[in-house]
Amino acid sequence: MATYAKLIGAMAMWGGTWIAGRVIAQEVPAPLLAAALRFLIAGLVLAGVALYADGHVPLPQGGREWGAVTGLALTGIFLYALCFFFGLKSITAGRGALVVALNPVVAALVAWFVGQERMSPRKLAGVGVALLGCLTVIGNGDPGALLQGAIGTGEWLIVGCVLCWTAYTFIGRSATKTLSPLAATLHASLLGAVMLGVTALLQGDVQPADWSWRVWASVLFLAVCGTALGFTWFADGVRVIGAARASAFINLVPVFAVLQAAVLLDERLGAAVLAGGVLVIAGVWLTTRSVEPSLEKTA
Repeated sequence: MATYAKLIGAMAMWGGTWIAGRVIAQEVPAPLLAAALRFLIAGLVLAGVALYADGHVPLPQGGREWGAVTGLALTGIFLYALCFFFGLKSITAGRGALVVALNPVVAALVAWFVGQERMSPRKLAGVGVALLGCLTVIGNGDPGALLQGAIGTGEWLIVGCVLCWTAYTFIGRSATKTLSPLAATLHASLLGAVMLGVTALLQGDVQPADWSWRVWASVLFLAVCGTALGFTWFADGVRVIGAARASAFINLVPVFAVLQAAVLLDERLGAAVLAGGVLVIAGVWLTTRSVEPSLEKTA
């Protein structure tokens, strides 16, 4: 029960990252410094966790491990943060979270395309249902909006989040063959913070002294709860009940995001958008309901 409670808590915090991100995106003209601080703090917290648990901070060894960490930082930290914060300038937190819920489906498609997993009829049906739901959410209730060219920059940037996280997932699978998930996330966070910080300085308009308490609270929430604590609790859940069962809880993230956005940001999604969100979650459930044997293991 403690493990399940931690997993539900992690999903609630990950849902809350959309609310925190929306606050930062709306109040800070150039949010990249806030993103850099998020991952700097998260990396330092994870380093503290490593010191407490193992007595030392694990370092990547050799060019391959450093290359994997750099790939993680570039895709899942730097590029994802660009799409995340600038996308949330024009799209609500609830809609954004419903679009990004498509992550497992896109990952399954890529895994099938590169020959790592089989595509069963059930999976294919799940992909179709999830894509229909995603088109409905992106089109703000109209699944044909994409074909009509009525999709804005914010929607495309949130779709970019999905692509960035898919790349991060596959790089992470390779990286964690030799690195622990904590070590990979720790160093990717710190390296990504450097990338974001340099970009923020080049972009200009860096005035953290002018940030409101809401912005600072959001940065701390993203770093401590959304990244360091959420990761630790999820990793512990994977250790106790396995990756497949723990990953099923991720379907709760958009649910928590929509509920928190309604309470904290007074966002109200239309019935058609909510129906699209239900289709996304249903499609993800169909796609990931059971673990299919990979081609690598059956070859």
